[in-house]
Amino acid sequence: MAMLSKRLLESVSRDYRRRHRLAVRLMDISGQVSGADVDPLSQLNNASRRRNYALQQSINQGAPYLFESAPGILTWMVALEDRRRIYGGLIGGDVLALADGQSPKPTQRYLVQHGLTDRDADELLRRLPVWETWQAESAADDLAEMFYQQSGWRSELLNENRLRRGQMEQLNRAIEDQRRQGEPALYAFEKERMLLATIRAGDRQGARSLLNEMLAVIYMSSPKLVVLRARAVELLSCLTRAAIEDNPLLEPMIERNHGWTEKLVAARSFEGLSQRLMTALDDFSDTIYLQGVNRSNVKVSQAIDYIGRRYTHPISLRDVADEVGLSPCRLAHLVKTYTGRTVMQLIYQMRVSHAQKLLANTSQSCTDIAYEVGFNDQSYFIKHFKRLTGTTPMRFRRAG
Repeated sequence: MAMLSKRLLESVSRDYRRRHRLAVRLMDISGQVSGADVDPLSQLNNASRRRNYALQQSINQGAPYLFESAPGILTWMVALEDRRRIYGGLIGGDVLALADGQSPKPTQRYLVQHGLTDRDADELLRRLPVWETWQAESAADDLAEMFYQQSGWRSELLNENRLRRGQMEQLNRAIEDQRRQGEPALYAFEKERMLLATIRAGDRQGARSLLNEMLAVIYMSSPKLVVLRARAVELLSCLTRAAIEDNPLLEPMIERNHGWTEKLVAARSFEGLSQRLMTALDDFSDTIYLQGVNRSNVKVSQAIDYIGRRYTHPISLRDVADEVGLSPCRLAHLVKTYTGRTVMQLIYQMRVSHAQKLLANTSQSCTDIAYEVGFNDQSYFIKHFKRLTGTTPMRFRRAG
């Protein structure tokens, strides 16, 4: 069980103050706030309600939540969770975030009207740092990463909520795009082939984007859940059939498809159906990639299986060649011929794919993730991650 120790909170507060020159306060699950610094905003007659709401939003969104303690004063809340148990939240800030040319007078009047004296309101506004909104967002993310890195807590619920929110935002954007474009509500079956090609290439983000487009068109054709479930089952069945036709070695996917189908049929909402379909797509993508497509050569299959088991460890072309009983030169030629990639490209792709999962589903730091997936240098990790995904690990995490 997690321990919310005084030493941990003091360590996080000290490091956060050193980096951002801001105080951190703990709000427990009952709404009680503690901290070494003076907290004048707690005197506002609506402070408790705003902070409780911010904690709930941080939990729902699976991320730090920015809110206005008063007009023009930004504060942020970081929910504290370990293995699905909520322990409260950390309150970061406060900072003054006024638009260009905006006077602090309305903020001062609000503070006085809601519980502060004129003197306390003036003193508070004088000492608050003036920040841009993006600075507050960055500091909020930093507080969350700092706490979870130092505590070692596992934010399983927050990660699930963040992933779910990101998926639904992408799907809603795709639906709105369909509405604006006024396209007919029938998706071209060519997109199924495009989706399978994207999965084969190991492009997880591209596959998700395509699936969102297809789901949007399916939804526009009929929002009835029974129809949506049938179309989702049909889509997965088509992908599975196409993969097996391409490579008979993938026949065990038929049984996996039965499991995915049962979960899709049990979905009770469009949101739940979409989430389960995304999860099935991830599983499908991993199976395709690790088992290989167009892998009819036994030695190549053995090599890719070995890489799939060992890519988080130091591994070289010679290591793989020794495992399958070929010379490095012969193996390199065969792998390139049957997969279109070099052995090292396969290793990097598997490492980056694993890193994407950890970035989306855990609170581990980028440094820890780099080492966990097999990179022994942070800059080397960032280089290959950006080359394969088009973005940096931190930006990938924030976009999710």
